[in-house]
Amino acid sequence: MSVTLRVDIRASLSLVGSVLKYLAVPLCLPVVVALYYGETVVPFVATMALTVVVGIGLERLEPDPDLRAREGLLMVALTWLAVALVGAVPYLIEAHGLPPLVATIHPESTLANPANALFESMSGFTTTGATVLGDISFESHTRSIMLWRQLTQWLGGMGIVVLAVAILPELSVGGAQLMDAEAPGPGIEKLTPRIAETARALWGAYLGITLLEIILLYSLSVTGIDPAMTLYNAVAHGLTTMPTGGFSPESRSIEAFSAAAQWIIIPFMIAAGTNFALFWHVLSGEPKRLVRDAEFKFYLGVLGVFTALLATVLFTGGFAATAPAGGTYDAAYLENLSAAIAGQAEPAIRHALFQAAAIVTTTGYASLDFNAWGPAAKGILLFGIFVGGSAGSTGGAVKIVRWYVILKAVRRELFTTAHPEAVRPIRLGGNPIDERALRGIYAFTSLYLALFVLAAVLFFLDAQRVGLSVTVLEVVSTAATAIGNVGPAFGQFGPMGGYSSLSEASKLLFVFLMWIGRLEIFPVLVLLMPEFWQR
Repeated sequence: MSVTLRVDIRASLSLVGSVLKYLAVPLCLPVVVALYYGETVVPFVATMALTVVVGIGLERLEPDPDLRAREGLLMVALTWLAVALVGAVPYLIEAHGLPPLVATIHPESTLANPANALFESMSGFTTTGATVLGDISFESHTRSIMLWRQLTQWLGGMGIVVLAVAILPELSVGGAQLMDAEAPGPGIEKLTPRIAETARALWGAYLGITLLEIILLYSLSVTGIDPAMTLYNAVAHGLTTMPTGGFSPESRSIEAFSAAAQWIIIPFMIAAGTNFALFWHVLSGEPKRLVRDAEFKFYLGVLGVFTALLATVLFTGGFAATAPAGGTYDAAYLENLSAAIAGQAEPAIRHALFQAAAIVTTTGYASLDFNAWGPAAKGILLFGIFVGGSAGSTGGAVKIVRWYVILKAVRRELFTTAHPEAVRPIRLGGNPIDERALRGIYAFTSLYLALFVLAAVLFFLDAQRVGLSVTVLEVVSTAATAIGNVGPAFGQFGPMGGYSSLSEASKLLFVFLMWIGRLEIFPVLVLLMPEFWQR
């Protein structure tokens, strides 16, 4: 029996090609960095050629693609897979070399493994920030390849497809549905009559705030306050803060920098977890929209609660009694750390606020190795992994607005239980939320938690299969950080550790989790339904 497909696959692939060929443009930046530092440009030039050839080849499959709902969903899902696959190519070429143009550079690099290269690339574009790099240093990796890691996060933060809608005229029709399929959160606010203008406004705010952070961070080096914050490091952290990415070129993450640098990065992480549409309203002369926004106020309230809890624990000496397994420290490190923070207000508040913002917004930076914290602080951070940033932000996880609505729904149920005759709509910012949108929020949150549990079970079973020793906390936190696009977990997968010890199967499982988590599950799972494909 023949089955007629309802989806024009050629049209979707053609649009994927249109996006893919333009990936050659941002590859120019690591080429410039490579030339400046006297490094090879081959990994990037070869990848540029590949993206152009493959992109144009796919584009020619359907010269005049008709973008409908199904083609749009398929296009968004495939685009993120395609950029992750292409993004892995520079890692592989640098690790293996490309004879006879360049000799093998780092044959011992973990990135020589295709699964590792794909993991690193997917982690970058989805702004997860989990890494398989065994050694994060310029002795093991070139500055240009490290910059490519950070650039992938910046490109993925606001969204590859949102950027494409902003610059490609062929995506202006149907662009709204593409942006809805890709953008984190329940929906994207249309700021201007034309969706392409909305996309350009969002990317303009994203670029402007990124540049501001780079300037402020580099000023620390210029003024001598923090010589470690070189221009390279300022650019690297500017590119990874605003997408809530967390790829730092320093093995100690933000612990490698001064308290001043940490204080500068904190508000930018909070800004990254804010709905970017609010910044557009502020710049358009409506600053009151920011302070009146119910989700924004709830977001700041949640950050405040997490910070207060963590600060209390740290101030009272809430560090591990003994060095936990998988950490990068010893008893002397723990003793010195506790002495430097316990009973000290400024460092306790700074590290609490920094880590609350880094985890809740899913940035994943570390101002110190929070593996050294005690069970109470780790429990607070583990809960924070599920929170997420605002809708329309670059943050991952469940999202603040969904928890806000769910809490209001629980409150309504309690009220109507006591008053069965009452009719009480749930409001967000004064506007009632229709029941269909509520069902969508319940369904997403339930599915998110179910996938998290399934992922944790699968990872645990695979770890048992290959003999990898893992704790319950490591299993739970890694599954949660992968699907939430957070990055660092606990134990051997903590902020100063990495994921290179995973089996190939677990790495591919986490690649899938990062991909499905970035696209908020439904645009990927719908592709598995026969009804999506059949007429």
